[in-house]
Amino acid sequence: MLLNKLMVKFPIIQAPMAGVSTPQLAAAVSNAGGLGMLGLGASNVEKALKMIEKTRSLTKKPFGVNLFCHKPAVRNKACEERWLNHLKPLFEAVGAKTPSEIKEIYRSFLKNPEMLEMLLKVRPAVVSFHFGIPPPETVKQLHDAGIYTMATATNLTEALEIEKSDIDAIVAQGFEAGGHRGVFDPDGLDEQLSTMVLLRLLLNATKLPIIAAGGIMDGYTARGMLDAGASAAQLGTAYILCHESAADDGYRDDLKSPRCRSTRMTAALSGRPARGITNRLITYTSKSQSLRPADYPIAYDAEKQLHAAEKPGKYEYAAHWAGQGAPLAREIPASELTVLIAKEMGM
Repeated sequence: MLLNKLMVKFPIIQAPMAGVSTPQLAAAVSNAGGLGMLGLGASNVEKALKMIEKTRSLTKKPFGVNLFCHKPAVRNKACEERWLNHLKPLFEAVGAKTPSEIKEIYRSFLKNPEMLEMLLKVRPAVVSFHFGIPPPETVKQLHDAGIYTMATATNLTEALEIEKSDIDAIVAQGFEAGGHRGVFDPDGLDEQLSTMVLLRLLLNATKLPIIAAGGIMDGYTARGMLDAGASAAQLGTAYILCHESAADDGYRDDLKSPRCRSTRMTAALSGRPARGITNRLITYTSKSQSLRPADYPIAYDAEKQLHAAEKPGKYEYAAHWAGQGAPLAREIPASELTVLIAKEMGM
């Protein structure tokens, strides 16, 4: 049983939101009986280690970490120049000069042996993967270290590949989910399956425990996923308004305003499909859907520079990732939210 494997009280997993999850958030969820997670995809080894050590200072309970297994970016100078030229009017609107270049700001776990070495030493209870999976030898090393593994699937093909790799569990990410879509191939056809449909498909085709993710904001929806066969529910957007998250004031204001009723899946902010609250950058780029963004995460560098150029207190170009259930977010401490979700689940 998944709960026994993870050694947690409730089948509740806090999504590992890179840039939003913190040691304080992960520890609060774990202390309350769920599984807290750290999003390390945007961190170097030193920062990742500090986050793990800080979390361990705040909880004795199990928690997990998440890594990005995307294919390293392919540099294309012409494409990057076209993308920057496309964004030029937006940089001019905030009184900034368009960058002369953009960089690959995140290193894929697939090309980061130092990160694997660190994880094998510190041994977090869980390591999960997004955007793909590592080679079999890496999975074996993690298992040999006593680490439970999970990976995100958005369709049946990805799920079968995860199962074949000997990873322990699958996170079934429906199209409702906020943040980056875990597709292995962002250029492939996305079936855009809902969480419930994806869950049922995977349960019928695989033998692994399935964790439902996407559009789950409370215990009532989570209970429905468990009744349909999920071993646990993963919630991300639901935890953003908790004071322990790293969300800034603009992000929180958006989640508490009518703006959060409109979310959109777009690759324009980072170079990979991701769902966020509709902002000026998303609206602007949606008018030129035929123009391909720079590769991930190179395009993300452009978005971050654009937002950094905004005046203090302005967030028109910020990436405020959120799922379709964003209006249901509750502003209470993470521990209380976890217990409340469990209560709503009838636990």
